[in-house]
Amino acid sequence: MRFDEQKVTEAAAFLLELRGGCMHYIKLLKLLYIADRQAFSEWGIPISNDNYVSMDNGPVLSQTYNLIKDGGRFWSEHISAPFGDYEVQLNTPLQKRSRLSLAEEETLQKVFAEYGFQNRWRIVDFMHTLPEWRNPGGSSIPISMKDILQALNETDENIQAIISEIEQERKIEQRIESAERVETVH
Repeated sequence: MRFDEQKVTEAAAFLLELRGGCMHYIKLLKLLYIADRQAFSEWGIPISNDNYVSMDNGPVLSQTYNLIKDGGRFWSEHISAPFGDYEVQLNTPLQKRSRLSLAEEETLQKVFAEYGFQNRWRIVDFMHTLPEWRNPGGSSIPISMKDILQALNETDENIQAIISEIEQERKIEQRIESAERVETVH
């Protein structure tokens, strides 16, 4: 369960479509974080498989933030670089979403229904109330999966099991990727 640029792009594009194609990127990052948090709560796994950090405006999906700032192969095809008042917009709508499950789309839709029409600063204020967020004082502080799961009141036993399963899946993916690279060389 490694970070998947295409999947995150699909999730971001889905939220942008719900918003009419354009959104301030702070709001987009917050909605994606809330959706990941909700997915952790419901299924014990996130949607994005991103790394999380506390920043001045609340928790952030770190690699997704880098895609917004610097672009990425799949991301840049579908979502613009920030413009104007730090907004991003759909460059081209996705014809189909192949990485997001229907359950993940439903979670994104629920998050949008609850927070999508709120002012971005109101969402930032809400993010500052989340137990896993710590004020980084102008820098960033990593937020671990354990921090998020503890904030969601998971038991220590469940936290250990969830993290172990996610780490095991990441190791399997790395092995498969290594094997595929060896095959392409031969």
